[in-house]
Amino acid sequence: MNSYLNNQLLRFTTAGSVDDGKSTLIGRLLYDSKSIFEDQLEAVEASSARKGFDYVDLSLLTDGLKSEREQGITIDVAYRYFATPKRKFIIADTPGHIQYTRNMVTGASTANLALILIDARKGLVEQTYRHSFIASLLKIPHIIVCVNKMDLVNYSEDVFDKIVEEYKAFSSKLEVSDIQFVPISALAGDNVVNRSENMAWYQGATLLHMLETAHIESDHNHIDSRFPVQYVIRPQSKEYHDFRGYAGRVAGGIFRPGDDVVVLPSGFQSKIKEIYTGSEVLEEAFAPMSVTITLQDEIDISRGDIIAKPNNHPQSEQDIDLMLCWMNQKPINLNTKFYVRHTTRDVKGVLKEIQYKLDINNLHRVENVDQLVMNDIARVKIRTAQPLFFDSYRKNRITGSVILVDEGTNETVAAGMIV
Repeated sequence: MNSYLNNQLLRFTTAGSVDDGKSTLIGRLLYDSKSIFEDQLEAVEASSARKGFDYVDLSLLTDGLKSEREQGITIDVAYRYFATPKRKFIIADTPGHIQYTRNMVTGASTANLALILIDARKGLVEQTYRHSFIASLLKIPHIIVCVNKMDLVNYSEDVFDKIVEEYKAFSSKLEVSDIQFVPISALAGDNVVNRSENMAWYQGATLLHMLETAHIESDHNHIDSRFPVQYVIRPQSKEYHDFRGYAGRVAGGIFRPGDDVVVLPSGFQSKIKEIYTGSEVLEEAFAPMSVTITLQDEIDISRGDIIAKPNNHPQSEQDIDLMLCWMNQKPINLNTKFYVRHTTRDVKGVLKEIQYKLDINNLHRVENVDQLVMNDIARVKIRTAQPLFFDSYRKNRITGSVILVDEGTNETVAAGMIV
């Protein structure tokens, strides 16, 4: 397990209002952790000089498209990569405006951690609540609240303390176990990568240190063994004539050679013969490793089947209760049909019931709704043509999530978390 964990990947999501300094913060992380190339840096320095700035405008490192920079808007989800000697990072950067709820859901769906930016001058705003709620809805286990622009409030400890207190009062309603707070100035670099000399009163860690040390080993479910089969490997060569392997990504639990397993939906049982990654033979496999498993018996297995342990099955139902985020321009009505994609399995489905929709600004439930429009988040029931083998999203974010795909256009129209 050790070599796998030594170079861990942390995925984190950032969202915020238009001017709270998100791009500058990401630029500062990349710049101070020496994760950008010289030519990128020179281009940004030249561009800052052209604009007459007396500082390097780090937000230019992240504000991708030129036209979007000129309009001052950021759309869709941008992924950035950087690394330090301790960890690799993927940042899913999403705009915080209300009309981009679906982008926030997309960017946050695979994140271990959410960065929530608060402008020290403004305190908690609508976006703070919305982003925090989406983080808790998507069961992101860790939140770091960055109180930014501390340089504009004279690095005041009182301002920071008041924001922390307000956020704690609000977040007690959310289901997030690990919340940390850090006072920063992305523009000046205080407490982002390097410790601030302007805030001697703050004894905690810098933002980068928090990102490097967030405990993510237990974010995956290592108890309930789940292996959705992506691909059956049957090499047509003489030397591997009898080889039959099942390739996929472990979605939960730990698999070892010799383990008893059951294949769903058929219910056939066997034992694991060997586990490979590439040509290397492994002693064990756990989430999120991609491996090939061979079994001792010849069983008919195809894409979409799940290999699990005999005494620990996922649930199996055709009527499924979801929290759904509708992502398409075209609204959805009751009895609309679509494909349901769950792990590696596709089945037909239909929307049977909308129990309520959430007003994402105050978290009130709106009942008697008969259609969902883009960016709505609602509790719904769907029925599938064949049973799905799933866990609740709370128990396993991989086997507990589905996407809905339009039958005609093949577009992804919704993301759902199984309740």
